[in-house]
Amino acid sequence: MTTGVGVLVREKKVREKKDGLPRQLRDRARLAAVAATELLDTGPEQVFEDLAGLAARVTASGRAFITLVDDRRSFWKACIGVDATAIEDRQNPVEESFCHFLIGLDGAPFVVDDAANDPRTRDHPSVDSMSIGAWAGYPLLAAGGEVLGSFCVIDDSPRVWTPADLTTLETLARSVGAEIGLRQSLTAARKAHTLSADLAHSLQQGLLPPALPRVPGVEVAASYLPASRAGRSDIEVGGDFYDLFRTRGSSWAAVLGDVCGKGVQAAQVSSMARYTIRAEAGENRSPAGLLGRLNTAMLAQHAPRFLTAVYARFRTTPGGLAGTLALAGHPPALVRRTDGTVREIGAAGQLLGVFDPIRLVDARFRLAPGDLLLLYTDGATEARARPGAPDREHDVFDDADLARTLAATAGLNADDTIAHINHALAARHEGWTSDDTALLALRVPERHPG
Repeated sequence: MTTGVGVLVREKKVREKKDGLPRQLRDRARLAAVAATELLDTGPEQVFEDLAGLAARVTASGRAFITLVDDRRSFWKACIGVDATAIEDRQNPVEESFCHFLIGLDGAPFVVDDAANDPRTRDHPSVDSMSIGAWAGYPLLAAGGEVLGSFCVIDDSPRVWTPADLTTLETLARSVGAEIGLRQSLTAARKAHTLSADLAHSLQQGLLPPALPRVPGVEVAASYLPASRAGRSDIEVGGDFYDLFRTRGSSWAAVLGDVCGKGVQAAQVSSMARYTIRAEAGENRSPAGLLGRLNTAMLAQHAPRFLTAVYARFRTTPGGLAGTLALAGHPPALVRRTDGTVREIGAAGQLLGVFDPIRLVDARFRLAPGDLLLLYTDGATEARARPGAPDREHDVFDDADLARTLAATAGLNADDTIAHINHALAARHEGWTSDDTALLALRVPERHPG
């Protein structure tokens, strides 16, 4: 009860204008950030429609919107469950939209289970005009933290939004914000005609988690090394990516992928793959099933590049770690046992974005204390010396070399194992990398008496 009163008081404080709209709505920095997206008054785009459609399906709400809000209207960049194709029909006055509540909350979500009876919304004109029974939305945030608009779902009838509903909305809202940010970065680079290596690095880091999360009972480590760009002045963002996140309850997921080619299109496919996997992970327990959903999304969006990936779902157990993984055109995972024995895990599957239907297979694995699971991209098995190096050009660090190198790390923790492999790769390619290389390791710590 106290929390509800606090929210009402807070929302009352932001309503300082005579028209009942929040002061933040007309903030100059916020309006500049909205204009900088260059999405106002633009037509539908499949990537945004697909994300909104996913929200409507997962929440079973019927309607979903991605909106950009200026000081006078809420513009629907995507709208599911509404028959509106013309740009002039894909918007409504800001005072007739629930979106201004989000603007006033400075980045907090706005959730209403019963719009007709909730004291915050019961007198709002859109409750009747838009048949709003329940409304839930998360803000779209610019890089500077400004609220650009909302990612929201609407149900005709009152309902209680579940934690799973809200988690999905929050994840998808972040994905839309990342897509907008990536587009703005790329547009700015093109306009400047100076595509620097620093920007390439920045964009690449945007495809990777800023830091790996702490997984209780598991050591985690990862590395990413871009291909050499000596003598190149243009920007070439790589397509390798990895991610590690909690899915549901005590379950976690690790994913590593490699998009064919480089550049803007590869980065877009990598970004789409990451947010699709995160959005689907809580609902799909089968790695093969989840990668199949990603394949469907790529085909629906006519993804310009194909993708190989390995996805593992796992949880800790009294005996260590138990999991299931699937390969989609990707090299098999490697398990290093405590005694240094190395074996491959995973059944060969077809790559993503090409085949329909697709053939993917789940494979179970277990790690005991001291065991380690290694996921990697093919840059780790194609390292070679710089072209033209005497007697070295065809000296490739291959699958067998990687297995031997991993076996030699017996007893090392996850961080030291990744460092050892990178050192071995550097010794082979001598500072010149022919392809991007991503590594991700999971290790169950050894248990010592006392």
